[in-house]
Amino acid sequence: MSFWDFKRGPTRTRLLVDYARAKGFSSAEVLKGSRLELTQLDDPNAELSAAQELRVIGNLLKLTGAPDQLGIDLGLRYHFSAYGVWGFGLISSATMRDALTLALRFIPLTFAFTLISYHEEGNLGVLTFGEPDLGADLTRFLVEGDMAGAAVLLAEVAGPDFKLERLTFRAEPNRKNPRRGAIRKVFGATPYYGAKMNSLSFDLAYLDRRLPHANAITAAMCEQMCAELIERRQAQSGTSTIVRQYLSVPGSSLPDLAAMARIVNLSERTLKRRLKEEGTTFRTLLMESRRAMAEELLKDRRLSMADIAVRLGFSDSSTFSQAFKRWHGVAPNVYRKTTRAA
Repeated sequence: MSFWDFKRGPTRTRLLVDYARAKGFSSAEVLKGSRLELTQLDDPNAELSAAQELRVIGNLLKLTGAPDQLGIDLGLRYHFSAYGVWGFGLISSATMRDALTLALRFIPLTFAFTLISYHEEGNLGVLTFGEPDLGADLTRFLVEGDMAGAAVLLAEVAGPDFKLERLTFRAEPNRKNPRRGAIRKVFGATPYYGAKMNSLSFDLAYLDRRLPHANAITAAMCEQMCAELIERRQAQSGTSTIVRQYLSVPGSSLPDLAAMARIVNLSERTLKRRLKEEGTTFRTLLMESRRAMAEELLKDRRLSMADIAVRLGFSDSSTFSQAFKRWHGVAPNVYRKTTRAA
């Protein structure tokens, strides 16, 4: 299962907006380009696309300058009650093993953008967090947020004496601002960087504990509701819609056909065939995305034409300029001056 295949609830996006507002940014700034209104985020039945939520996260990173540990700081706010029926299903499970089984079965109902899986090594239970194929800052935010959120849930389900035995990150540490001490305070374990995977490990003895709030009827009801909700949120989207969503995510490099096929878990041939059946091509979708991104990037006065050309995948600024003229009839520097005057 991929997060592209499911709609998402509004809770996490609302938390992001509230955080941004507490930092002095307006709702309009953090929701820019997402096609979302603040009122939608207060509707418990609202359903967002993955691309909309990623747009809000991208806006937040841009507004705040993507500070170190932002993903972790926000992940620590995701308590079980924020997840709705999925969270209450975990708390009311008979044992932590039952809670873990339910959690993994209905992962698309969470805030996760990483690929979360579970295995056992000796006396340890290990949760791994596979990285999404997105921009570096966005990926770091999502990985750290998902791991922090998982650590909070493990502690809330298992009890106050829960502790992690091991913590690993694939990323290398920030040499200018080492965070081992701060990270250890959050997770209770010394982090190891440059590892093969992002992971949280805990003692298997926790799994068979009877949970303090276990309730068989409530757990069964939550499981049934989770199954119904996940079926409803299954995105009935065509391949072209999923490709468009990916190409609209801010901060991510634009993929070629081979990379896009890997992202949507299809062969290149199948991807081309499905897009053709839907009346388009990857080249057309990529051009649409480049055009929209170019208009947005030109509003950032800090970026040179060469910077924008690189971000859009052009070989040089001259090639970008020629393409932009075909799209708008004017050179990009003229367009920039016009929009600035407006």
